[in-house]
Amino acid sequence: MAVLKEPLLTPPLGGELLPSAVIIVAGGKGLRMGGDIPKQFLIVHGKPILMHTIQRFYDFDPTMQIIVVLPKDQQDYWDGLCREYGFKVPFIVADGGKERFHSVKNGLAKVKAEAALVGVHDGVRPYVAIDVIRRCYEAAAIHGAAIPVTDVFETLRHLTPNGGSQTVPRSEYRLVQTPQVFQTDLLRKAYEQDFTSAFTDDASVVEALGHTIVLVEGNRENIKITTKADL
Repeated sequence: MAVLKEPLLTPPLGGELLPSAVIIVAGGKGLRMGGDIPKQFLIVHGKPILMHTIQRFYDFDPTMQIIVVLPKDQQDYWDGLCREYGFKVPFIVADGGKERFHSVKNGLAKVKAEAALVGVHDGVRPYVAIDVIRRCYEAAAIHGAAIPVTDVFETLRHLTPNGGSQTVPRSEYRLVQTPQVFQTDLLRKAYEQDFTSAFTDDASVVEALGHTIVLVEGNRENIKITTKADL
């Protein structure tokens, strides 16, 4: 189960980093944007969203192994963008799968054996704060599994079976972000499980093993760019 600590776990910054990797999942088709260009390739602040996202992790740790998961039919287009924009940050590409679960599993297969920690991040979350990335990796090094979350500020209502609804206490809920970071051996073991529809993110896959998920403070700007309004 997820464990919420008050205040949220904030390990001290600046410690020595363990050998790490990140799997950046970028399999969107952009359907909610209403266009033909996959959302991870849309231009924001002068370059494709996915390049901003990759750059964040490189700026955090230039030695980190970066794995970008893309559908096969998008990889040539991405290569062309990298040439067009002169994008030089080192990364390797893994093939996307049928579901996000399978995409992460494909990326995990390319993680180097020496990587003690591995994060999984949405390709269309380019504004994750570097100190949030660091907190997630440091917390995972201690506790095995850590994810960033933010408070819920809007009122929430639960839909009831009779067609009605009722207010729920928002203080008992958190909004989940990425990167979700894990000790590598733990994540590999988790992804040996068969896929189920209950696996909505990587934390839910690891949680199915009975492992505790620790929550750390995220940043509100770390939105998942999904619609035109997000842009």
